[in-house]
Amino acid sequence: MKNILAVCTKELYTYFVSPIAYFVCFVFTAILGFLFSIVIISTSGRDGGTGAFVMETIFGNIAIILLFFTPVLTMKLFAEERKTGTIELLLTSPITDGQVVLGKFFASFTLVLIMLGLTLLFPFLTQRFGYLDIGLLISGYLGAILIASSFLALGLLMSSMCKNQLVAALTSFGILITLWVIGALSSRGGAIGNFLSYLSLLEHYGDFARGVVLLRDVIYHISFTAVCLFATFKSIESSKWR
Repeated sequence: MKNILAVCTKELYTYFVSPIAYFVCFVFTAILGFLFSIVIISTSGRDGGTGAFVMETIFGNIAIILLFFTPVLTMKLFAEERKTGTIELLLTSPITDGQVVLGKFFASFTLVLIMLGLTLLFPFLTQRFGYLDIGLLISGYLGAILIASSFLALGLLMSSMCKNQLVAALTSFGILITLWVIGALSSRGGAIGNFLSYLSLLEHYGDFARGVVLLRDVIYHISFTAVCLFATFKSIESSKWR
């Protein structure tokens, strides 16, 4: 645990010693704040249920924005190490590959939690426009945290397989957007349709935004994250023999 914390602290320092963390947090909050104001203005004339509708929309927007931002946060974690040649030094240090992977993952995950923490202002403002169910907030933020972990784990995997940060980011985004929209193909029905629906990230997030927590959705995101982290570990392990 001590080694994981050391790697996590190092990566967080790298984030915040450069403008990237501040820039990402600012742009993320600014975009979401702009969308929040649009939703508030468009629903100002409604009677009842406004607070729940606003937050449901905001949680949907959070997932979409994270879809674009998480590849940027993860693209450098291993790709930069490979490009600069410091990956060999890191992997030959008295620390296991698994600890390196988890440390880097938790660093990016911590930054996302900070980004989500900045959005807590929106529920506070929403209360002025109608009753807001605390259950919806808990469900929405739980969903945002789970889907962010899935995004980050996949991004980390792509970064471990690429030497170029831009390639890692674009590959991550391409796979994530595919997994996001693949549920649209499930309308064909049958076993294939059900399988595509289960793979879709959107299918396992929508209920959270509506205030519903389903065990299958929680298991999906935890399993997705675990599989990607395991694949990252194997990718790093295999690089020692190349």
